[in-house]
Amino acid sequence: MTITPTALPEVLIVEPKVFGDARGFFTESWNEERFNQATGNTLRFVQDNHSRSGRGVLRGLHYQLHPHAQGKLVRCVSGAVFDVAVDMRRSSANFGRWVGVELTAENQKQLWIPPGFAHGFVVVSETADFLYKTTGYYAPQAEGCVRWDDPTIGIEWPELGMAALLAEKDAKAPLLAEAKTFD
Repeated sequence: MTITPTALPEVLIVEPKVFGDARGFFTESWNEERFNQATGNTLRFVQDNHSRSGRGVLRGLHYQLHPHAQGKLVRCVSGAVFDVAVDMRRSSANFGRWVGVELTAENQKQLWIPPGFAHGFVVVSETADFLYKTTGYYAPQAEGCVRWDDPTIGIEWPELGMAALLAEKDAKAPLLAEAKTFD
């Protein structure tokens, strides 16, 4: 596995080794020992989530506040998404900055989004199946959300040729200035 820091150094691109031949491919999509050795983390994932969405569906930007903050290791297993992490830690020099990575079934890249960061993605293929491993259980009382199109964050979402399809809570999410954040 190869681990590459992004412009937000705590957010990591994880590229597992893929062994392919005429029959298809094999990859070890998760190895706790190798990931922890490569990153210096000690992680324990407690929940796996799977979503399927069509072109233009935008999910996010979501996070969970303390004491239920969670890290996420995400990947796209069919189709393609543009995946985004935003630093929500007010004490960070990178507060409000974002990083985006294309995750596809073909490139098999994964993205590690640590606690303290908001996460979202938009589907850029006809459909996409997206998997999340989380370090904490979902706790609705700790849920945070920030607007996907907040101009102070300035995410450069890919051109879809259509309006993004949003859940009601995402369409009504607060701007960064009003959002609940981490210290």
